[in-house]
Amino acid sequence: MDNKAEMQEAIKIQGEVVRKLKSEKASKDQIDEEVAKLLALKAQIGGDNVKHQFVLKTAKGTRDYNPKQMAIRERVFSTIIGCFKRHGAETIDTPVFELKETLTGKYGEDSKLIYDLKDQGGELLSLRYDLTVPFARYLAMNKITNIKRYHIAKVYRRDNPAMTRGRYREFYQCDFDIAGQYDAMIPDAECLKIVHDILSELDLGDFRIKVNDRRILDGMFAVCGVPDDKFRTICSTVDKLDKMPWEDVRKEMVTEKGLSEEAADQIGEYVSLQGGMELAERLLQDQKMCRSKQACAGLSDIKLLFSYLQLFQVTDKVVFDLSLARGLDYYTGIIYEGVLTQAGVAPGSTEAQNGTPAEESVSVGSVAGGGRYDGLVGMFDPKGRKVPCVGISIGIERIFSILEQKAEASAEKVRTTEVQVMVASAQKNLLEERLRLLTELWNAGIKAEVMYKKNPKLLSQLQHCEESGIPLVAILGEQELKDGVVKLRVVASREEVDVSRAALVDEIRRRTSLA
Repeated sequence: MDNKAEMQEAIKIQGEVVRKLKSEKASKDQIDEEVAKLLALKAQIGGDNVKHQFVLKTAKGTRDYNPKQMAIRERVFSTIIGCFKRHGAETIDTPVFELKETLTGKYGEDSKLIYDLKDQGGELLSLRYDLTVPFARYLAMNKITNIKRYHIAKVYRRDNPAMTRGRYREFYQCDFDIAGQYDAMIPDAECLKIVHDILSELDLGDFRIKVNDRRILDGMFAVCGVPDDKFRTICSTVDKLDKMPWEDVRKEMVTEKGLSEEAADQIGEYVSLQGGMELAERLLQDQKMCRSKQACAGLSDIKLLFSYLQLFQVTDKVVFDLSLARGLDYYTGIIYEGVLTQAGVAPGSTEAQNGTPAEESVSVGSVAGGGRYDGLVGMFDPKGRKVPCVGISIGIERIFSILEQKAEASAEKVRTTEVQVMVASAQKNLLEERLRLLTELWNAGIKAEVMYKKNPKLLSQLQHCEESGIPLVAILGEQELKDGVVKLRVVASREEVDVSRAALVDEIRRRTSLA
């Protein structure tokens, strides 16, 4: 655009685009993007004399977290880490970016979502897409053959984010994995127990854990007439059943993936089934399924898995679901997914156990997933040595979204600090005494603070405690200093008691441990 008139016309058109989006109540992300374009056009017409206006927004698919949101996050992380440690896990960390070749070819159709970094004249690098592939690389590189580890860190995906539902381009993953050669289904059952315990402790609402096996899926595809070279791509399509109705999934299989209608219809009969151990037993007698050795091996393992899950007392929430596919290429055996459900037939009910069509429970989103990946470490090992692995990943961002919405809806007061006591003064010229007492409390490990004023009003100090949720106030005055005591005030009840300076730390500990 060389002349000013053309530029002004472009600004006018872009302005209308922004106004239209605002009137249609489009997403903030979309509006911000178009506003940025408008400001860029205006900056061009202004020339060098116009001061550049920064667009104050976070990058698409990312967000800031305020103290209230961070307090909720810390609480969730604490619950999850507590569960991982209860099960004997240790932790590791890996770089946020990996060699591009490390990540390439591990994620099936999702590989297009990997963020590649600009070549700086050295190694070709990409941001990590998940924590599983870096973990496998870590095991192969360090020749580790058994470990039980958890890892909590950010990962990156060039996705179209639906931020209202907890989907972002930058987000945390919380992974727990067991690597090593062990007897069948014992580590796998423990992973499901962990998912069950975390979702129960976080109190997110009703949930179920769907279970399937890649060998059952591959066997099912084979007996239904899917060509070998289409297994992975058909698997990716089946994986969309939680987001799309069967008719749309069938259409994609036939029109886009080139599968025969007959094969698609046979797959449809199987993927509509869900149940428990009884369904696995029934499918072991199924004439078609019997023709596949790998499907039979998968079904036998599902039976064994359910026997361990009964001992772990979690079968009321676990359902064997033949529609569960999980699109990642590296899974080799058992796969599972934790989903929150709305009203409907619970997964442990009679209908669900008998292998009826999977239409009763309405899923409101996956909050955990994982499975067995016995071949991934071998891909990195120079001699192809395999280290069997099974693991879970907790969908932490979606959990945060749900808990943030719950906190907003209930008007729950979320404390953003852990201060136990405020050191206050009732008169002027007591700053030094306040700081002296504050130091005593800090040195004793008490979480304490003062107002950053020489002579703050007592009322202001008390109001700050009420607003911040600080439970206690240690008040100093001339008389208290003479008597060697501190007036300890309970903010909630406004009860006041004189406590000797020597006994103050113990009294604060006693009162805050009761709260």
